[in-house]
Amino acid sequence: MAVVEVRELTKQFDSGKVHAIDGVNLTAGDGEYLVLLGPSGCGKTTLLRTIAGLEEPTSGDILIDDHVVTGLPPRARKIAMVFQSYALYPHKTVLANIVFPLRAVGMAKEERDRKARWAAELLEIEKLLARKPRQLSGGERQRVALARALVREPQVFLLDEPLSNLDAKLRASARDELKSFQDEIGTTTIYVTHDQVEAMGLGDRIAVLYQGTVRQVGPPAEIYDDPADTFVATFIGSPPMNLVPRDGHLVGFRPEHLLPVEVVRSDDRAVMPLAVDRIEYLSGDRHLYGTVTGIGEPTRVVARLPATVETPITAGETHDFAVHASRLRFFDAGEEGLRTEPIRLGV
Repeated sequence: MAVVEVRELTKQFDSGKVHAIDGVNLTAGDGEYLVLLGPSGCGKTTLLRTIAGLEEPTSGDILIDDHVVTGLPPRARKIAMVFQSYALYPHKTVLANIVFPLRAVGMAKEERDRKARWAAELLEIEKLLARKPRQLSGGERQRVALARALVREPQVFLLDEPLSNLDAKLRASARDELKSFQDEIGTTTIYVTHDQVEAMGLGDRIAVLYQGTVRQVGPPAEIYDDPADTFVATFIGSPPMNLVPRDGHLVGFRPEHLLPVEVVRSDDRAVMPLAVDRIEYLSGDRHLYGTVTGIGEPTRVVARLPATVETPITAGETHDFAVHASRLRFFDAGEEGLRTEPIRLGV
């Protein structure tokens, strides 16, 4: 296991015109599962490749266990990387794919076979060792790629969207397997994804990236409940956080916290009429789409009502809704959209 740290890391392309990574400072603790989350083009894969040594930084340093590894080749960093495509050799068996990196360093056959069978047993693919990759499902190929990385006994695992080629049902089970696998081996893991469900389910902490910068780092619950700015607030959550403009600020609240007024039994609440124009029924929840007034500018929002809230509401009517004051978040309405101190609503 190891601590991975990047300090003031910058990576530029096109003669400095494109800042893929822009002054990033970030630490993955010993044995931590750190997820890099962000939209396509935000710099997360470039950051991962730079940590791996596959990209040379323009400036800044990368440290592993307090040792600067900037400029060292990937092999010298004791890092194993699993790619989105798995990169398996189609003409080799599963066993041959797993032992390939051990053969490359001249390890004796008996020892490399022992390690391969240990990794295969851990990942429950020991019955697949004689097969070729074309005979495997997507989930099985993913396990083979993990086994090939595991036999190298790396200090750090780097995973670049390894589940993106799987269907939705398999992704759910694979997430559980990946988390259980990491908990068992305890290796420091940095995982890249654009999927917030993966990030929330896998990460001990999440680093949210946008335009080459880290916007917020924290445990999943903190990222969700207390976003640092409007980008994080609207990127995390489905549906995303509602933002209502008011006097140079934005008042934010999650859809599940916007409830019929009779459900929010507190004097410390913000009440707002919601003119409902559309209702969706999704997995037992009701998603109400409409426009709120009363706490700021008229704004289109979404309310998510669980099945336990049985208040009869129909499209075309206006009903009073409320948010408990503790669930309100406030942001500056400027370009950065940074979190601010609470403002007085007067409602």
